[in-house]
Amino acid sequence: MDIRLEPGKPGEVDADALVTVGFEDAPPPSFAQEPTPTAEQTKELYDSGEFSGKPFEVAILHRPGGLKAKRLVLAGGGKREKFDPAELRKLTGAVVRTLKSKGIHTIALALDEAFRSDDFVASAVEGAVLADVENDRYKTDPKKNEKQIAWFAVLGGSKAAVERGRILAEAQNFSRDLANEPANVLTPTLLAERAAQMASEFGLECEVLDQDRMRQLGMGALLGVAQGSAEPPALIVIRYKPAKAPESKDHLGLVGKGVTFDTGGISIKPSEGMEKMRYDMSGGAAVLGAMRAIAQIKPAIPVTALVPAVENMPGSKAQRPGDIVKSLSGKTVEVLNTDAEGRLILIDALTYAQRLGCTHLVDAATLTGAIVVALGSVNIGAFTNNEAFLNKLLAAAKREGEKTWPMPMDEEYKELLKSSFADLHNIGGRSGGSITAAWFIRDFVDETPWIHLDIAGTAWLDDAKPYMAKGPTGVGLRTFVRLAETW
Repeated sequence: MDIRLEPGKPGEVDADALVTVGFEDAPPPSFAQEPTPTAEQTKELYDSGEFSGKPFEVAILHRPGGLKAKRLVLAGGGKREKFDPAELRKLTGAVVRTLKSKGIHTIALALDEAFRSDDFVASAVEGAVLADVENDRYKTDPKKNEKQIAWFAVLGGSKAAVERGRILAEAQNFSRDLANEPANVLTPTLLAERAAQMASEFGLECEVLDQDRMRQLGMGALLGVAQGSAEPPALIVIRYKPAKAPESKDHLGLVGKGVTFDTGGISIKPSEGMEKMRYDMSGGAAVLGAMRAIAQIKPAIPVTALVPAVENMPGSKAQRPGDIVKSLSGKTVEVLNTDAEGRLILIDALTYAQRLGCTHLVDAATLTGAIVVALGSVNIGAFTNNEAFLNKLLAAAKREGEKTWPMPMDEEYKELLKSSFADLHNIGGRSGGSITAAWFIRDFVDETPWIHLDIAGTAWLDDAKPYMAKGPTGVGLRTFVRLAETW
């Protein structure tokens, strides 16, 4: 999809569809209030109740008088006072998917003056680019490419906002594409190759630690998870360095869980739904996509991303319940459940991130089913050892429309991880599962400001939304970029 900034007036845009936002209990868009046949038709739609401005509602006027566009599309924005960039992102996506299904190839969006700030314009572009993905790469239907959007234009706004929206959405689609790849296509080794290719394309440094190097360093927790698979693990390290030396010594570390397929290991998962476990590397995918965007947006803070990539398989050499492993930090872990593997690979990656000089750490992982029970598919669960740092991230998440909810980290939860045979065990029982998982990770970051994001409920759509196809969402990426950009 080609993305454009259209300097002309709405009536002069030659497109298959000119889209404008209409609201509940509000007059039609300004250009449709002028005394033209189109304005009369628009008013009739409101008066008849055929269009009421409710969220995601779409009404199409064909051959609108006084406009070059073949169609005028009214898109429902809901209550005007509640309309924000996040709502525009979703609405634009919903309109693009609706029009795309009707074989419309060129779309222009006319925003009222009140909604032409950079945040609104960037969000509109993001919504359009995200909506254009169908996750149908492996379908052989020869007609699947017939309904594609040739270009999407925004009327008004700045070039910088349009470019930012394109960068973020393309990076998010990169992450979604990684998370959607079947496990036979995207092994840990091939994920590392894709990461290295991306880094080379966007001028980032990339290093991949292989199994031998991890063994030399002493990453026993990560290697214990990987030992049941014939596919070797990889620890992907990607570095962004700003052109100008930063004034502070702050160094942001982003760590993403990269389990390319998770059977649960010896503590094997139920077969129903296991096919979705290719998305268990969504945290790693989001981190890699964030680095793709960061390389182009160029924040002032150095950022290092780490993705521990493994398969969790029940092979003949697989880790057993009751095994005790020694982590890179030197602490020992009794593995009570091999399906609690994500936290094991994260702790070695987080320890290594600190050795690389990261002063602030954020990890993202599809870590627990417990967070889905607690927050459903609406909010990311956030855990921290530093409230000030968490507030910075929450501000970035709110601005990007990625709903995130802070979870408790009371000391009592840590007691559930005590082991009689090692420093701690890797699960804390059924109660408070997402919190004890976070406490397990926290034990390995010491006093370094750290945030853990459990994205298990938000990283995958079981059903298509009006604005996005079924499958991976790329959640977290925009928050990471905004966090680095506003540091």
